[in-house]
Amino acid sequence: MNRDLEFLYEVGCLRRQQRSWSHFLYPDAASNTDHTFRVMWTALILAGRENITNTERILKMALVHDVPEGRTGDTNYLSRQYVEENNSQAVSDIFGQTILEQEFSGLWQEYEKRETPESKIVKDADTLDVDLELAEAMAMGNPLGEKFKEHRKIVSKMLFTKSAKELWEEIQSADPHAWHLNGRNRFNGGDWKDFKDKE
Repeated sequence: MNRDLEFLYEVGCLRRQQRSWSHFLYPDAASNTDHTFRVMWTALILAGRENITNTERILKMALVHDVPEGRTGDTNYLSRQYVEENNSQAVSDIFGQTILEQEFSGLWQEYEKRETPESKIVKDADTLDVDLELAEAMAMGNPLGEKFKEHRKIVSKMLFTKSAKELWEEIQSADPHAWHLNGRNRFNGGDWKDFKDKE
């Protein structure tokens, strides 16, 4: 089979790969692709706040940042104490002999080194997605999110960009439901607004 086509089937498997912390957070925790999707958007927000306008490299780096986990699996804060990943071998094997090999292997290596502004933004986005998901878990009544909050304080010291540190602070007190409760909905702009105004 053509290696480009093999790659497309392989990367499609990430849709079904749960991140490993689902076994102690909650069963419906974000899959690898769910996580990657929000990392891409978070990276765009951070890039905008950092006044970086050329975002193509950032998006591609966010897209590739966790691709090796399709072969290595995702190691969480607990499993990292016992296993050693060989992500660079996984990247080499996943992209080997595909049309994407040179560009995306290079982007993944750049991401891992955390030396460029783009790689730092993507790593910050990757880190912040955990806090976003924990906030969502707490809003749904999951007590583990609150217990993790104390441990996650160290994250603000690990973030690279000023914008990520500011966003992390915002996440700590934000309501994950504000976007739909405060936005246009039937209570404040739809067919129930008239009844609400009569109260």
